[in-house]
Amino acid sequence: MSYQSRKQKILKIVEEQGEADVKELAMKVETSEITIRRDLTLMAADGLIFRTHGGAMKLSLVNTPANFEKKNTANIAQKDYIARLAAQEIQDGDIIFMDCGSTVFRLCQFIKNKRIKIITNSLPVVYELSNTEVSINLIGGELDTKRQAIHGQMATEHIRRYQADKAFLGVDGISVENGLSATSEKEAEITINMSNNAQQTYLLCDSSKLGKDKYLKFASLSIVDVLVTNEVSEQLKPYQDKGIRILN
Repeated sequence: MSYQSRKQKILKIVEEQGEADVKELAMKVETSEITIRRDLTLMAADGLIFRTHGGAMKLSLVNTPANFEKKNTANIAQKDYIARLAAQEIQDGDIIFMDCGSTVFRLCQFIKNKRIKIITNSLPVVYELSNTEVSINLIGGELDTKRQAIHGQMATEHIRRYQADKAFLGVDGISVENGLSATSEKEAEITINMSNNAQQTYLLCDSSKLGKDKYLKFASLSIVDVLVTNEVSEQLKPYQDKGIRILN
């Protein structure tokens, strides 16, 4: 079968399903996985599909949706302040985790020219950092279209395969009494696994999250090495007393 014929079949599968892995495509197109990988590379270069770690995704799923955009632009001045501080901690050669938090996403604009590798479950991060100096490892798994992020068991297994110098993570709530809390079990699991496999964990947290407890308590403050925030009050002292470095 010619490349053109395979291309049309691959496009049809990816458009219908949203995404597909190499093994599945090889079986449906009736060719080898090596050939599929080569075809996907060519198709991605032509702008026909988005190449993921283990397969392909249709381009429309990579575009930032309206609900993420709305969250991303809320408190944008505070988020950019926090992201700029966090970016100063990233050096050429670093390997870093970035989750799907809207504050973490604001890091992208400050790291485009750094020669680093990122491991992320966030499609907006991938979209923003494509064609920059940054090398990207997109975590594979189940797509959450609302959050434009990859979650699930395969995602956590993917994370566990890698070691990073630093993890830059968001959180829904943090308090001295109850540690870290979230509104989603899926995002909490991603946070824990990224933190476990990083030498240092940076929590990017605007002042509205401090002293707040959300639906799910999922980790103690001990997983946090550095708290990056726009808060400057005495409210931060109890976190310092717990051994957390404050960056503000």
